[in-house]
Amino acid sequence: MAATAEMPYFIKPSRPLSPDQKRVVYAEARQAILATLGDEADDQVKMVTMNCLLKTYIPYYYWVGFYLVRGEDKLVIGPYQGTLGCLYIKFGKGVCGTVAATGETRIVEDTHALVQGKEHIACDPNSRSEIVLPVRRADGTLMGVFDVDSTLEGSFDEVDQRELETLLKNVFG
Repeated sequence: MAATAEMPYFIKPSRPLSPDQKRVVYAEARQAILATLGDEADDQVKMVTMNCLLKTYIPYYYWVGFYLVRGEDKLVIGPYQGTLGCLYIKFGKGVCGTVAATGETRIVEDTHALVQGKEHIACDPNSRSEIVLPVRRADGTLMGVFDVDSTLEGSFDEVDQRELETLLKNVFG
């Protein structure tokens, strides 16, 4: 894929927020997600709801979704919102595969600076930065990873990490 591509008609480009603005939109999104889910037990319903409401509330989210563990060393695309995601990712490959293998959150300031095909898998050239977090069940086993991309460099920081880690634990842990 080329380094740039025309934005799909149904996707808006990312809009940055300050750390204080981030805290406000995350609080609103968290409240909406938890109120909507209530005591929902179905993981797929939880994922779809989170994707929809986070993408609705947070203007720098370009792509948001889950990759789910399949077998011992592979992720498969799960519920998401945005352009076409990678269908399968091996543990250790790209940012999502690395997070699945290490179990540690990763923030990438500029995805285009990474070695393509090894450190990053370019599913959409409009994605310029991302955050990927492990998703764990209540028993601590890895369910998958949660991936968020932005069309802007440097969109994600410790505010996003803290808010998303807390939200994922509240919803799935």
